[in-house]
Amino acid sequence: MVTNRRLSALLLVLLIGAVLGALCPRPGLAQQVAKTTAQRTLNLQAQAITALDANRVHCEVHDTGRLCGASYSAYWGGGYWIDGTLGFDVYTSGIQIAGLIPANAGFEWAGDTTAAVLEGFWRQPANVAALPRMYSSALEGDVASWPVEAILRSARPAPDAPPMSVYHEQLLGRKVELVYYDDQTNPSTVPGIYTKLLDVDKVDLIVSGYGTNLIAPAMPIAMQRNMAFMTLFGMNPNAKFKYDRYFQIMPNGPDPAIDFTKGFFEIAAAMKPRPKTVALVGADAEYPHAALEGARVNAKKMGFRVVYDKTYPPKTTDFSPIIRAIQATNPDFVYVASYPPDSSGMVRAANEVGLKTGMFGGGMIGLGYATLKTQLGPLLNGMTSWELYVPEPTIKFPFIDEFLKKYQPRATKEQLDPLGFYLPPYAYAMMQVVGEAVQKVGSLDQGKIAKYIHDHEFTTVVGTVKFGKNGEWAVGRPLYVQYRGIQKGDLDEWKQAGKAVVVWPDSLKSGEHRYPYHENRK
Repeated sequence: MVTNRRLSALLLVLLIGAVLGALCPRPGLAQQVAKTTAQRTLNLQAQAITALDANRVHCEVHDTGRLCGASYSAYWGGGYWIDGTLGFDVYTSGIQIAGLIPANAGFEWAGDTTAAVLEGFWRQPANVAALPRMYSSALEGDVASWPVEAILRSARPAPDAPPMSVYHEQLLGRKVELVYYDDQTNPSTVPGIYTKLLDVDKVDLIVSGYGTNLIAPAMPIAMQRNMAFMTLFGMNPNAKFKYDRYFQIMPNGPDPAIDFTKGFFEIAAAMKPRPKTVALVGADAEYPHAALEGARVNAKKMGFRVVYDKTYPPKTTDFSPIIRAIQATNPDFVYVASYPPDSSGMVRAANEVGLKTGMFGGGMIGLGYATLKTQLGPLLNGMTSWELYVPEPTIKFPFIDEFLKKYQPRATKEQLDPLGFYLPPYAYAMMQVVGEAVQKVGSLDQGKIAKYIHDHEFTTVVGTVKFGKNGEWAVGRPLYVQYRGIQKGDLDEWKQAGKAVVVWPDSLKSGEHRYPYHENRK
């Protein structure tokens, strides 16, 4: 949500000091580098982005000024990285340019850092300090080819000053600023907020708040104003609107409710002996309604008989009677669609009552939050639940580790979710998509922005994203994990692999599903 004067795409990127990554030198850079003199080299230290592993080649800076390449690299992946030993005096002289080339830039250095050229005599600090000159690539004239939003910081005024960097704090040459209002998780406030943002604040771009209940009431406003609308975690709110400028960052898939629940039922179908019956339960609210409908479709498709199918009031606090009623039907497995407060209540009730069933869990929102993970701890053992990211060795999204290293200390300081596994990476990815679309289109034309998002694949912190016709992910990637071996449930334990084992999909599986639930609860 952004102003005319201070364009803001809600760039959470900036809030954590990261780089959108739309800076890229000309494709001919690799050839041009070869023509440089022996006293010219390429410095890609990129201190400003904390040595992202986007640069997959580590190598030395040689005294001769030669570029390090395949013959000098520890491993080869398409770029160059100073190792902080030979030639380190150049780095400490304060001559530094850093940025990130998009992974989809279309040439062999895509995904690496941008270049700074240093001219001087290696290992002679006096000369280095006197002679260095900076360019966007190895040729002086290339400085003119940098985008207008690239900001070249001046040299260090003092030895302890931050290094120079090239990074984004603008879109289309205009400063990005966040404009927002608290919706108090109240859907009735949403239309008024978006009307004010568009009519009073004169924002140029809008994105949604969190959740289906807050996205749905914003849809008519977005449609009336023909705005491209990137949204954060809604369960198919566009089904009834069919708005072609709507986009959803949650990785459910093209048929959200069905794709969201499919994995849970496929896990059940693989159990031996094969289950025959299922209990379905959820809150009487918009998201659980959609999830339960998807669960019914999958149950029917896979031949499971539904023996319990009920909702409960959203303000329910005692879930023990619900669990007892479910147990009375003796289901082979139980699917739950719940919001955070009732997710916690359901977990506690299942443990208190001693629920006996083959599998228990489902789309229980909130179990991805550090608060519930640490509060519930060992009570989660044996459960099979939907997640978006867990620190398993099979999940290696681009830059996710670097993102969390930046996010977690700041979140702890600001008393936010200290793990950041659930919403933060996807909020970041959402703004990567918006930022790239604006940059590539070169304007704020909402139709062109929407078309670009529809037509292109995006490399983000949560992996590759491609949107389908209805604005959902063209290919879904929900995760189902099984919690196991949790002793204390503190933050350090949840940061370890093996505590939330991916059991679906097969492409990301890090362990086998263990059942029945009640025998794996300890």
